Amino acid sequence: MESLYQKFETLLHHTSTNFRRYLYDTIAWDSRMIGIIGPRGVGKTTLILQYIKENLNSKRALYVSADDIYFAENKLIDLADDHYKNAGDYLFIDEIHKYPDWSRELKNIFDSYPDLNIVFTGSSVLDILKGSADLSRRALIYTLQGLSFREYLKLFHHYDITAYSLEEIIRNEAKLPDIKHPLPLFNDYITRGYYPFGMETELDMRLSQTIIQTLEVDIPHHANLNVGTSRKLKQLLGIIAESAPFKPNFSKIAEIIGVSRNSLDDYFTYMEKAGLIGQLRTQKKGIRALGKVEKVYLDNTNILFNLGREQSNAGTVRETFFFNQMRLKHDIRSTDLADFSMEGYTFEVGGKNKKQSRRQKEESLILVKDDIEYGYRNVIPLWAFGLNY
Repeated sequence: MESLYQKFETLLHHTSTNFRRYLYDTIAWDSRMIGIIGPRGVGKTTLILQYIKENLNSKRALYVSADDIYFAENKLIDLADDHYKNAGDYLFIDEIHKYPDWSRELKNIFDSYPDLNIVFTGSSVLDILKGSADLSRRALIYTLQGLSFREYLKLFHHYDITAYSLEEIIRNEAKLPDIKHPLPLFNDYITRGYYPFGMETELDMRLSQTIIQTLEVDIPHHANLNVGTSRKLKQLLGIIAESAPFKPNFSKIAEIIGVSRNSLDDYFTYMEKAGLIGQLRTQKKGIRALGKVEKVYLDNTNILFNLGREQSNAGTVRETFFFNQMRLKHDIRSTDLADFSMEGYTFEVGGKNKKQSRRQKEESLILVKDDIEYGYRNVIPLWAFGLNY
Protein backbone atom coordinates (compact mmCIF):
# COMPACT_ATOMS: atom_id res chain seq x y z
CA MET A 1 0.00 0.00 0.00
CA GLU A 2 2.93 2.31 0.62
CA SER A 3 3.84 2.07 -3.06
CA LEU A 4 0.39 3.40 -4.01
CA TYR A 5 0.92 6.50 -1.88
CA GLN A 6 4.35 7.05 -3.43
CA LYS A 7 2.96 6.83 -6.96
CA PHE A 8 0.16 9.21 -5.99
CA GLU A 9 2.56 11.81 -4.58
CA THR A 10 4.74 11.60 -7.70
CA LEU A 11 1.77 12.13 -10.01
CA LEU A 12 0.50 15.00 -7.88
CA HIS A 13 3.89 16.71 -7.98
CA HIS A 14 3.93 16.62 -11.78
CA THR A 15 0.32 17.79 -12.23
CA SER A 16 0.01 21.31 -13.64
CA THR A 17 -2.91 23.52 -12.58
CA ASN A 18 -2.38 26.20 -15.25
CA PHE A 19 -5.31 24.94 -17.32
CA ARG A 20 -8.56 23.36 -16.16
CA ARG A 21 -11.24 21.69 -18.25
CA TYR A 22 -14.74 23.18 -18.58
CA LEU A 23 -16.22 20.46 -16.36
CA TYR A 24 -14.03 21.24 -13.34
CA ASP A 25 -16.18 24.04 -11.89
CA THR A 26 -19.51 22.30 -12.57
CA ILE A 27 -18.81 19.15 -10.54
CA ALA A 28 -20.40 18.91 -7.09
CA TRP A 29 -17.14 17.77 -5.51
CA ASP A 30 -18.70 17.51 -2.03
CA SER A 31 -21.01 14.69 -3.14
CA ARG A 32 -20.24 11.31 -1.59
CA MET A 33 -19.81 9.50 -4.90
CA ILE A 34 -18.93 11.04 -8.26
CA GLY A 35 -18.28 9.35 -11.59
CA ILE A 36 -16.47 11.14 -14.42
CA ILE A 37 -16.75 9.32 -17.72
CA GLY A 38 -15.83 10.00 -21.32
CA PRO A 39 -13.78 8.80 -24.29
CA ARG A 40 -10.15 7.87 -23.95
CA GLY A 41 -7.65 10.71 -23.85
CA VAL A 42 -9.85 13.71 -23.01
CA GLY A 43 -8.21 14.55 -19.66
CA LYS A 44 -10.14 12.83 -16.87
CA THR A 45 -7.04 11.80 -14.88
CA THR A 46 -5.56 15.29 -14.95
CA LEU A 47 -8.86 16.78 -13.87
CA ILE A 48 -9.12 14.77 -10.65
CA LEU A 49 -5.43 15.21 -9.79
CA GLN A 50 -5.85 18.97 -10.18
CA TYR A 51 -8.77 18.94 -7.76
CA ILE A 52 -6.73 17.04 -5.17
CA LYS A 53 -3.75 19.35 -5.56
CA GLU A 54 -5.80 22.55 -5.28
CA ASN A 55 -8.35 21.60 -2.62
CA LEU A 56 -7.39 18.61 -0.47
CA ASN A 57 -4.83 17.53 2.06
CA SER A 58 -2.89 14.87 0.14
CA LYS A 59 -2.29 12.98 3.39
CA ARG A 60 -6.01 12.36 3.72
CA ALA A 61 -6.69 11.63 0.05
CA LEU A 62 -5.55 8.75 -2.14
CA TYR A 63 -5.48 8.38 -5.92
CA VAL A 64 -5.10 4.92 -7.49
CA SER A 65 -5.47 3.46 -10.95
CA ALA A 66 -7.63 0.35 -11.11
CA ASP A 67 -5.19 -1.37 -13.47
CA ASP A 68 -2.32 -1.08 -10.96
CA ILE A 69 -0.55 -4.39 -10.30
CA TYR A 70 -1.48 -3.92 -6.62
CA PHE A 71 -5.01 -5.11 -7.43
CA ALA A 72 -3.78 -8.42 -8.79
CA GLU A 73 -3.65 -9.63 -5.18
CA ASN A 74 -5.67 -7.02 -3.27
CA LYS A 75 -9.30 -5.96 -3.28
CA LEU A 76 -10.54 -2.42 -3.72
CA ILE A 77 -12.74 -2.62 -0.64
CA ASP A 78 -9.72 -3.66 1.51
CA LEU A 79 -7.82 -0.64 0.21
CA ALA A 80 -10.78 1.58 1.11
CA ASP A 81 -10.87 0.06 4.59
CA ASP A 82 -7.15 0.72 5.21
CA HIS A 83 -7.38 4.26 3.84
CA TYR A 84 -10.46 5.02 5.96
CA LYS A 85 -8.83 3.68 9.15
CA ASN A 86 -5.85 5.96 8.49
CA ALA A 87 -8.09 9.05 8.52
CA GLY A 88 -8.66 9.09 4.78
CA ASP A 89 -11.44 11.40 3.55
CA TYR A 90 -11.29 10.92 -0.22
CA LEU A 91 -10.60 7.92 -2.45
CA PHE A 92 -10.03 8.59 -6.17
CA ILE A 93 -10.10 5.55 -8.46
CA ASP A 94 -9.01 6.02 -12.07
CA GLU A 95 -10.06 3.70 -14.92
CA ILE A 96 -12.49 1.85 -12.71
CA HIS A 97 -13.79 -0.24 -15.62
CA LYS A 98 -10.54 -2.23 -15.54
CA TYR A 99 -11.40 -3.62 -12.10
CA PRO A 100 -13.54 -6.80 -12.11
CA ASP A 101 -17.05 -6.36 -10.70
CA TRP A 102 -16.26 -2.70 -10.00
CA SER A 103 -19.89 -1.59 -9.68
CA ARG A 104 -20.72 -3.99 -6.85
CA GLU A 105 -17.54 -3.18 -4.95
CA LEU A 106 -18.07 0.59 -5.20
CA LYS A 107 -21.60 0.07 -3.90
CA ASN A 108 -20.24 -1.86 -0.90
CA ILE A 109 -17.64 0.83 -0.17
CA PHE A 110 -20.29 3.54 -0.37
CA ASP A 111 -22.59 1.70 2.05
CA SER A 112 -19.86 0.60 4.48
CA TYR A 113 -17.93 3.87 4.88
CA PRO A 114 -20.39 6.78 5.11
CA ASP A 115 -17.63 9.35 5.82
CA LEU A 116 -15.54 8.43 2.77
CA ASN A 117 -15.97 10.41 -0.44
CA ILE A 118 -15.42 8.41 -3.63
CA VAL A 119 -14.54 9.78 -7.06
CA PHE A 120 -14.05 7.39 -9.98
CA THR A 121 -13.30 7.77 -13.68
CA GLY A 122 -13.65 5.48 -16.64
CA SER A 123 -12.12 5.76 -20.09
CA SER A 124 -14.73 3.38 -21.47
CA VAL A 125 -18.07 5.15 -21.50
CA LEU A 126 -19.68 1.86 -22.31
CA ASP A 127 -18.57 -0.07 -19.23
CA ILE A 128 -19.41 2.78 -16.88
CA LEU A 129 -22.91 3.12 -18.29
CA LYS A 130 -23.40 -0.62 -18.12
CA GLY A 131 -22.31 -0.86 -14.50
CA SER A 132 -23.84 2.37 -13.19
CA ALA A 133 -27.28 0.77 -12.81
CA ASP A 134 -26.30 -0.43 -9.33
CA LEU A 135 -25.04 3.07 -8.50
CA SER A 136 -27.87 5.14 -9.96
CA ARG A 137 -29.14 6.23 -6.52
CA ARG A 138 -25.66 6.81 -5.14
CA ALA A 139 -23.41 8.38 -7.78
CA LEU A 140 -23.51 11.64 -9.69
CA ILE A 141 -22.28 10.88 -13.21
CA TYR A 142 -20.56 13.54 -15.33
CA THR A 143 -19.40 13.19 -18.93
CA LEU A 144 -16.25 14.91 -20.18
CA GLN A 145 -16.00 15.81 -23.87
CA GLY A 146 -12.81 16.72 -25.77
CA LEU A 147 -11.41 20.24 -25.97
CA SER A 148 -13.48 23.06 -27.44
CA PHE A 149 -11.75 25.57 -29.70
CA ARG A 150 -11.80 27.97 -26.73
CA GLU A 151 -10.05 25.43 -24.48
CA TYR A 152 -7.52 24.68 -27.21
CA LEU A 153 -6.63 28.38 -27.38
CA LYS A 154 -5.97 28.37 -23.63
CA LEU A 155 -4.07 25.08 -23.37
CA PHE A 156 -2.03 25.25 -26.58
CA HIS A 157 -1.49 29.02 -26.93
CA HIS A 158 -2.29 30.57 -23.50
CA TYR A 159 -5.12 32.81 -24.76
CA ASP A 160 -7.70 33.28 -22.01
CA ILE A 161 -11.05 33.53 -23.82
CA THR A 162 -14.45 33.62 -22.14
CA ALA A 163 -17.18 31.11 -23.02
CA TYR A 164 -20.20 32.47 -24.90
CA SER A 165 -23.82 31.34 -24.98
CA LEU A 166 -25.52 30.36 -28.23
CA GLU A 167 -27.49 33.62 -28.23
CA GLU A 168 -24.31 35.67 -27.78
CA ILE A 169 -22.65 33.81 -30.64
CA ILE A 170 -25.67 34.36 -32.91
CA ARG A 171 -25.59 38.09 -32.08
CA ASN A 172 -21.94 38.15 -33.21
CA GLU A 173 -20.75 39.00 -29.71
CA ALA A 174 -18.14 36.22 -29.53
CA LYS A 175 -14.74 37.89 -29.66
CA LEU A 176 -11.05 36.95 -29.66
CA PRO A 177 -9.59 40.26 -28.43
CA ASP A 178 -5.94 39.19 -28.43
CA ILE A 179 -6.04 37.28 -31.72
CA LYS A 180 -5.88 39.32 -34.92
CA HIS A 181 -6.26 36.39 -37.33
CA PRO A 182 -8.15 33.37 -35.88
CA LEU A 183 -8.23 31.19 -39.00
CA PRO A 184 -4.68 29.73 -38.78
CA LEU A 185 -5.33 28.73 -35.17
CA PHE A 186 -8.74 27.30 -36.05
CA ASN A 187 -7.26 25.21 -38.87
CA ASP A 188 -4.65 23.87 -36.44
CA TYR A 189 -7.38 23.01 -33.93
CA ILE A 190 -9.42 20.91 -36.35
CA THR A 191 -6.39 18.74 -37.14
CA ARG A 192 -4.85 18.28 -33.68
CA GLY A 193 -6.65 20.31 -31.00
CA TYR A 194 -9.55 18.16 -29.76
CA TYR A 195 -7.46 15.93 -27.46
CA PRO A 196 -5.05 17.35 -24.85
CA PHE A 197 -2.39 14.91 -26.06
CA GLY A 198 -2.40 16.82 -29.36
CA MET A 199 0.32 18.98 -27.79
CA GLU A 200 2.65 15.99 -27.82
CA THR A 201 4.56 14.50 -30.73
CA GLU A 202 3.25 11.50 -32.67
CA LEU A 203 -0.38 12.61 -32.48
CA ASP A 204 -1.44 10.36 -35.36
CA MET A 205 0.07 7.29 -33.71
CA ARG A 206 -1.46 8.11 -30.31
CA LEU A 207 -4.90 8.73 -31.79
CA SER A 208 -4.73 5.60 -33.93
CA GLN A 209 -3.93 3.56 -30.82
CA THR A 210 -6.86 5.15 -28.99
CA ILE A 211 -9.23 4.21 -31.83
CA ILE A 212 -7.91 0.65 -32.02
CA GLN A 213 -8.15 0.11 -28.25
CA THR A 214 -11.74 1.35 -28.31
CA LEU A 215 -12.65 -1.04 -31.13
CA GLU A 216 -10.68 -4.06 -29.93
CA VAL A 217 -11.03 -3.75 -26.15
CA ASP A 218 -13.70 -1.35 -24.89
CA ILE A 219 -16.64 -2.21 -27.13
CA PRO A 220 -16.13 -6.02 -27.30
CA HIS A 221 -15.61 -6.20 -23.53
CA HIS A 222 -18.75 -4.17 -22.84
CA ALA A 223 -20.98 -6.12 -25.19
CA ASN A 224 -19.39 -9.55 -24.65
CA LEU A 225 -18.42 -9.69 -28.31
CA ASN A 226 -15.86 -12.05 -29.83
CA VAL A 227 -12.63 -11.18 -31.64
CA GLY A 228 -14.30 -11.49 -35.02
CA THR A 229 -16.73 -8.75 -34.09
CA SER A 230 -13.91 -6.25 -33.53
CA ARG A 231 -12.90 -6.79 -37.16
CA LYS A 232 -16.45 -5.99 -38.23
CA LEU A 233 -16.38 -2.83 -36.10
CA LYS A 234 -13.17 -1.74 -37.85
CA GLN A 235 -14.81 -2.43 -41.20
CA LEU A 236 -17.85 -0.41 -40.18
CA LEU A 237 -15.71 2.53 -39.04
CA GLY A 238 -13.90 2.39 -42.38
CA ILE A 239 -17.23 2.64 -44.23
CA ILE A 240 -18.25 5.62 -42.09
CA ALA A 241 -14.87 7.32 -42.58
CA GLU A 242 -15.15 7.04 -46.35
CA SER A 243 -18.74 8.26 -46.56
CA ALA A 244 -19.45 10.54 -43.57
CA PRO A 245 -21.64 12.37 -43.27
CA PHE A 246 -24.15 10.02 -44.81
CA LYS A 247 -27.69 8.83 -44.30
CA PRO A 248 -27.22 5.21 -43.29
CA ASN A 249 -28.86 2.41 -45.19
CA PHE A 250 -28.70 -0.08 -42.34
CA SER A 251 -29.88 -3.06 -44.36
CA LYS A 252 -27.23 -2.51 -47.05
CA ILE A 253 -24.41 -1.94 -44.56
CA ALA A 254 -25.46 -5.01 -42.56
CA GLU A 255 -25.19 -7.06 -45.75
CA ILE A 256 -21.73 -5.64 -46.58
CA ILE A 257 -20.15 -6.47 -43.23
CA GLY A 258 -22.14 -9.67 -42.69
CA VAL A 259 -24.19 -8.96 -39.57
CA SER A 260 -27.88 -8.80 -38.75
CA ARG A 261 -29.81 -5.53 -38.99
CA ASN A 262 -30.40 -5.49 -35.22
CA SER A 263 -26.72 -6.11 -34.46
CA LEU A 264 -25.77 -3.18 -36.70
CA ASP A 265 -28.01 -0.84 -34.69
CA ASP A 266 -26.13 -1.94 -31.56
CA TYR A 267 -22.74 -1.40 -33.23
CA PHE A 268 -23.62 2.18 -34.15
CA THR A 269 -24.81 2.85 -30.59
CA TYR A 270 -21.65 1.37 -29.07
CA MET A 271 -19.41 3.45 -31.34
CA GLU A 272 -21.34 6.63 -30.60
CA LYS A 273 -21.13 6.19 -26.83
CA ALA A 274 -17.43 5.34 -27.10
CA GLY A 275 -16.69 8.67 -28.78
CA LEU A 276 -15.94 7.42 -32.31
CA ILE A 277 -19.02 8.63 -34.21
CA GLY A 278 -21.88 11.07 -33.82
CA GLN A 279 -25.44 10.36 -35.00
CA LEU A 280 -27.61 13.29 -36.05
CA ARG A 281 -31.22 12.43 -35.38
CA THR A 282 -34.40 13.67 -36.99
CA GLN A 283 -36.29 16.75 -35.88
CA LYS A 284 -39.62 14.96 -36.18
CA LYS A 285 -41.63 14.11 -33.08
CA GLY A 286 -43.55 11.01 -32.13
CA ILE A 287 -43.05 7.25 -32.11
CA ARG A 288 -42.21 7.02 -35.82
CA ALA A 289 -39.24 9.36 -35.39
CA LEU A 290 -37.98 7.74 -32.19
CA GLY A 291 -34.34 6.87 -32.64
CA LYS A 292 -34.32 7.69 -36.36
CA VAL A 293 -30.82 8.62 -37.53
CA GLU A 294 -30.64 11.14 -40.34
CA LYS A 295 -26.86 11.39 -40.74
CA VAL A 296 -23.76 9.74 -39.31
CA TYR A 297 -20.54 11.69 -38.69
CA LEU A 298 -17.19 10.79 -37.24
CA ASP A 299 -17.12 12.09 -33.67
CA ASN A 300 -14.66 14.96 -34.14
CA THR A 301 -12.43 16.53 -36.76
CA ASN A 302 -9.21 15.06 -35.31
CA ILE A 303 -10.54 11.53 -35.91
CA LEU A 304 -11.71 12.65 -39.34
CA PHE A 305 -8.21 13.76 -40.34
CA ASN A 306 -6.62 10.73 -38.72
CA LEU A 307 -8.74 8.33 -40.77
CA GLY A 308 -9.22 10.40 -43.91
CA ARG A 309 -5.99 12.42 -44.05
CA GLU A 310 -5.84 14.90 -46.92
CA GLN A 311 -8.94 13.36 -48.52
CA SER A 312 -11.14 14.92 -45.82
CA ASN A 313 -13.82 16.97 -47.57
CA ALA A 314 -14.02 20.63 -46.45
CA GLY A 315 -17.80 20.49 -46.09
CA THR A 316 -17.57 17.34 -43.97
CA VAL A 317 -14.95 18.94 -41.71
CA ARG A 318 -17.15 22.00 -41.16
CA GLU A 319 -20.29 20.04 -40.33
CA THR A 320 -18.38 17.63 -38.08
CA PHE A 321 -16.92 20.52 -36.09
CA PHE A 322 -20.27 22.30 -35.73
CA PHE A 323 -22.14 19.16 -34.65
CA ASN A 324 -19.41 18.11 -32.22
CA GLN A 325 -19.11 21.49 -30.49
CA MET A 326 -22.82 22.31 -30.18
CA ARG A 327 -24.17 18.93 -29.03
CA LEU A 328 -22.68 19.33 -25.54
CA LYS A 329 -25.17 21.99 -24.46
CA HIS A 330 -27.93 21.74 -27.05
CA ASP A 331 -30.30 19.21 -28.59
CA ILE A 332 -29.14 19.52 -32.19
CA ARG A 333 -31.27 17.90 -34.91
CA SER A 334 -31.53 17.56 -38.67
CA THR A 335 -33.91 19.75 -40.66
CA ASP A 336 -35.21 19.78 -44.24
CA LEU A 337 -34.48 23.52 -44.61
CA ALA A 338 -30.78 23.54 -43.70
CA ASP A 339 -28.00 21.43 -42.18
CA PHE A 340 -28.96 21.64 -38.50
CA SER A 341 -31.72 22.84 -36.18
CA MET A 342 -31.58 23.81 -32.49
CA GLU A 343 -33.21 26.25 -30.10
CA GLY A 344 -35.66 27.51 -32.74
CA TYR A 345 -32.94 28.36 -35.29
CA THR A 346 -31.79 26.63 -38.45
CA PHE A 347 -28.11 26.59 -39.38
CA GLU A 348 -26.60 26.30 -42.84
CA VAL A 349 -22.87 25.51 -42.68
CA GLY A 350 -20.53 26.24 -45.57
CA GLY A 351 -17.60 28.18 -46.98
CA LYS A 352 -17.26 31.94 -47.33
CA ASN A 353 -19.28 31.96 -50.57
CA LYS A 354 -22.25 30.08 -49.08
CA LYS A 355 -25.57 31.81 -49.85
CA GLN A 356 -29.08 31.55 -48.48
CA SER A 357 -31.62 29.74 -50.65
CA ARG A 358 -35.05 31.19 -51.39
CA ARG A 359 -36.93 28.59 -49.38
CA GLN A 360 -35.07 29.35 -46.15
CA LYS A 361 -36.76 31.78 -43.74
CA GLU A 362 -34.45 34.71 -43.14
CA GLU A 363 -35.64 35.47 -39.60
CA SER A 364 -34.60 32.08 -38.18
CA LEU A 365 -31.75 31.06 -40.50
CA ILE A 366 -28.13 31.42 -39.43
CA LEU A 367 -25.45 31.18 -42.12
CA VAL A 368 -22.34 29.63 -40.57
CA LYS A 369 -19.33 30.37 -42.77
CA ASP A 370 -15.83 29.01 -42.68
CA ASP A 371 -12.83 31.05 -43.91
CA ILE A 372 -14.16 34.36 -42.59
CA GLU A 373 -12.70 36.26 -39.64
CA TYR A 374 -15.75 38.27 -38.58
CA GLY A 375 -19.54 37.96 -38.82
CA TYR A 376 -22.32 40.33 -39.87
CA ARG A 377 -26.11 40.20 -39.49
CA ASN A 378 -27.11 36.52 -39.69
CA VAL A 379 -23.68 35.41 -40.92
CA ILE A 380 -21.50 33.91 -38.17
CA PRO A 381 -17.91 32.65 -38.53
CA LEU A 382 -17.63 28.92 -37.96
CA TRP A 383 -14.85 29.27 -35.37
CA ALA A 384 -17.18 31.26 -33.08
CA PHE A 385 -19.21 28.12 -32.32
CA GLY A 386 -16.11 26.64 -30.73
CA LEU A 387 -16.32 29.18 -27.90
CA ASN A 388 -19.52 27.86 -26.31
CA TYR A 389 -17.82 25.75 -23.60
